[in-house]
Amino acid sequence: MKTATIAQATYGTFVEQVKAQKVQRATLRPHRIDYTLKPTFGFKRFYTTPPVGNTDDIPALLRQHQVDVVTPPDNASAMAGLMGLLLSTGALMGTVAWALKNSPGGSAMGVGKTKARTYSSPNPTKTKRGSKTTVTFADVAGVDEAKQELKEVVDFLKDGAKYRKIGAKLPKGVLLVGPPGTGKTLLAKAVAGEANVPFLSVAASEFVELYVGVGASRVRDLFNKAKKQAPCIVFIDELDAIGKSRGGGSPHGGNDEREQTLNQLLTEMDGFDENSGVILVGATNRPEILDPALKRAGRFDRQVLVDRPDRSGRLEILQVHARGVLMAEDVDLGAMAVQTSGFAGADLANLINEAALLAARHDREAVIMADFYEAMERVVAGLEKKSRILSPMERKTVAYHEVGHAIVGALMPGGTKVAKISIVPRGKGALGYTMQTPQEDRYLMLEDELRGQLATLLGGRAAEEVAFGKVSSGASDDIQKATDLAERAVTQYGMAPELGPIAFAHNQSDFLGGDTTRRPMGGEAAAEIDRLVKQSIHQAHEVAKAVLMLNRELLDAMAQTLLQEDVLAGEQLKDMLDQAQAPVNTQIWLAKGRVV
Repeated sequence: MKTATIAQATYGTFVEQVKAQKVQRATLRPHRIDYTLKPTFGFKRFYTTPPVGNTDDIPALLRQHQVDVVTPPDNASAMAGLMGLLLSTGALMGTVAWALKNSPGGSAMGVGKTKARTYSSPNPTKTKRGSKTTVTFADVAGVDEAKQELKEVVDFLKDGAKYRKIGAKLPKGVLLVGPPGTGKTLLAKAVAGEANVPFLSVAASEFVELYVGVGASRVRDLFNKAKKQAPCIVFIDELDAIGKSRGGGSPHGGNDEREQTLNQLLTEMDGFDENSGVILVGATNRPEILDPALKRAGRFDRQVLVDRPDRSGRLEILQVHARGVLMAEDVDLGAMAVQTSGFAGADLANLINEAALLAARHDREAVIMADFYEAMERVVAGLEKKSRILSPMERKTVAYHEVGHAIVGALMPGGTKVAKISIVPRGKGALGYTMQTPQEDRYLMLEDELRGQLATLLGGRAAEEVAFGKVSSGASDDIQKATDLAERAVTQYGMAPELGPIAFAHNQSDFLGGDTTRRPMGGEAAAEIDRLVKQSIHQAHEVAKAVLMLNRELLDAMAQTLLQEDVLAGEQLKDMLDQAQAPVNTQIWLAKGRVV
């Protein structure tokens, strides 16, 4: 075989060839440079020796002219690197040995053992080793449809012969989906409590560890443990931690361990019989990212929505959590259910607890209604910041800002009423707030109601302009919310006649909210969307200013009263807002989206 020869070149020739863009690759050695010309110039190989005392910055010169640079390690560096590799490998092996020794079970076999916690039946005749679960469906309120779906699971675990006799097969898996705090974990425990069977609970994140193969081993151990205790329920919380779709994995294998765990879970779900008595219950608030193979028929056959409760559901939840709390006669849980639209079960439980803490803090023997109102303000707006002292000009600006929200909001459609205005600082950055409470649960928003919300959000900034002729930075949050709402109206709700009923964006999550993502589109469409969003916000701002200019005397009177009392609420606030009047063009704008 013919080998390529390496010719010698002078250092000056080498520099000229580099500057002429002829050199493709150069290998820098301590006292020599080997280099290769580009294919255009014959792909020839040369070597040269830099002159003694040379001060040229050779690496910089090569980088400047796009030459591939190779710097091989010398013998000493290679030996040092080898020693470092051996030492780091020894340290890693020692760490692994220590971890194996101190793992559950005291041996290497303990690493692959499941971390599932077992909760046994409260029935003494069926109690097995482990903690006892006493949660039943009586402890779960506000999710009647979800409970009804799960009662079938309970009935099968109690009397499986009835189903087997007729040839019916129970779903292998039940997936509970819904927003955070709606009671998915509580529902799973209630199923186990009602059925008087062991309940094996594990978080999906506990499957995956540092060591490859541990997750799959723990999945196998979990199902082996469940089969030995059948009939039982296996509950995997936050299933999306291991169940994410495999289509978006790293091309370099970065997610191999998680995918191996998911593959083992899929295999195990296929491996046990429908009537074996092992029911798999999963919970997630990210169902849209789960792998399709996990959600197909024969694995998680049934999806049960555990959504935020409606008005009657909120009342039931408040009553459940109020069982052990002493209540005064003036407490009206029905009124609180009306004013807590959008609260999840965990929020309502926190509300009850906050009210009880406030009552104890004031040395009361029972919780009064005022405690509930204060607790709701704490949950919604944050703690009072009594140490935050505002200057007189800041207080005046905040007062006009909040009154502007209230006057505009009182005249807009939507079924909400202004319940309270305050200029007491709360939370992280709220210098004041206007509380609007819905009178009924709403699941749709009409065009005029959306435009009314835009005007209400911009009412605070408009009040500053009307009263002072200039604006402050206090409207930043309002502007952000108004911009988001206007963009959703155009890109998601199809409320722009110029564009028609076309979706230009979609939510990134069904239950966690967050930002929307615009679909790929041409620059012309994006420019038109931006123009329509700007137009909607501009017109809403103009309507808010027109409302406040027409009601200027009321604006001044309410702001002065608020400055004196810090809070406006109840009949006093209602009587003032009843005096507000809307300009003639407001109804036209609300109906047709244009100011005339």
